Amino acid sequence: MNAGHDQTKHHLVFEALKNEIIAGKYKEGERFPTEWELVGRFGYSRPTVTRALRDLQADGFLERRQGSGTFLTAGKRLLKGYFGMIIPSHGSIEIFTPICAAISTYSQDFGYTLLFGHASAETFEEQEKRLLELCAQYIRQKVAGVFLEPLLELKPEHETVNRKILKTFEASRIPVVLLDRDIVHFPLRSAYDLVGIDNLSAGYRLADHLIRNGARKIIFMTHQQLAPTVQQRIAGMCDALINAGIPWDVSTIAYGNAGDRSFVRSVIGKTRKNRPDAVICANDTTALQLISTLAELGLRVPEDIRITGFDDVQHAKLVSPALTTVRQPCAEIGTLAAKTLIRRILDPNTPPHTILLHAPLVVRKSA
Repeated sequence: MNAGHDQTKHHLVFEALKNEIIAGKYKEGERFPTEWELVGRFGYSRPTVTRALRDLQADGFLERRQGSGTFLTAGKRLLKGYFGMIIPSHGSIEIFTPICAAISTYSQDFGYTLLFGHASAETFEEQEKRLLELCAQYIRQKVAGVFLEPLLELKPEHETVNRKILKTFEASRIPVVLLDRDIVHFPLRSAYDLVGIDNLSAGYRLADHLIRNGARKIIFMTHQQLAPTVQQRIAGMCDALINAGIPWDVSTIAYGNAGDRSFVRSVIGKTRKNRPDAVICANDTTALQLISTLAELGLRVPEDIRITGFDDVQHAKLVSPALTTVRQPCAEIGTLAAKTLIRRILDPNTPPHTILLHAPLVVRKSA
């Protein structure tokens, strides 16, 4: 009871001081109020005030100088303005809605307003034009930084547009944080900050779960043009197979449309003897399509074949059977992306950070 009450008081002190810092109440280079002064002001215990100051320091608002006291972090007071958001798949890939919401919330706490732009189009040429126009618009609006979801598939034309976008902002000295995926093929790494999940580990853990539950023939299903995230998931699955002593070859990866009966027939084989024990799908959308196609072909999930996905979209738990998948920690991705961009602004010369979050395995009836 007391612990919860103390936690509430600590949070009140933290929020009050943070809002004052953002509002510009404290001047750069001016000593911050001491713990005892804040105890007198708020009427709370010293440990409560100390914890609030510690959290402000951890979030980059304050810095403690040995023998001198506590001061506002250099440049923190000036962190006000706009952030740009470029999400080509917004509205079509479900995970980006909560990611963007978390980015917006954290950015606003630091005095930034998040700007969105429309980037979808009927043709790729039109989309490229809109994306580059959006870049020019953000530069005119003098955004302090940009969050970018690279175009999904690493086709040559997509890679070209991704690099055009990044070079445009680089020329204007505007930092960019990549969301979910890189702009280069795995295992290569670009020179930009990136926040996403550890897809290699997630692919391993998903395959390992299937292997531990008796699966020996596992197929990975995806479309032909791979995103770096899918490349990592495949690599993780293959590592799990190798560690279990299970051979794999090029036929372990099936490229095609999960809604195409002919393609699905070619993957599952004509007889039970040739049928895979399980299929890991590149994402939940593919998995849900596959479950539907298998039903049309008279096969039951999981009795005849086990199916898994990635992302844990809303329909994953509503489909019958409910889908075993990997959950994207969207709120954490968004918050860490905003923190990463703010730190990049404060220290432009720091090496690029790759922040890969743990994505929990969600076991349901499909596997």
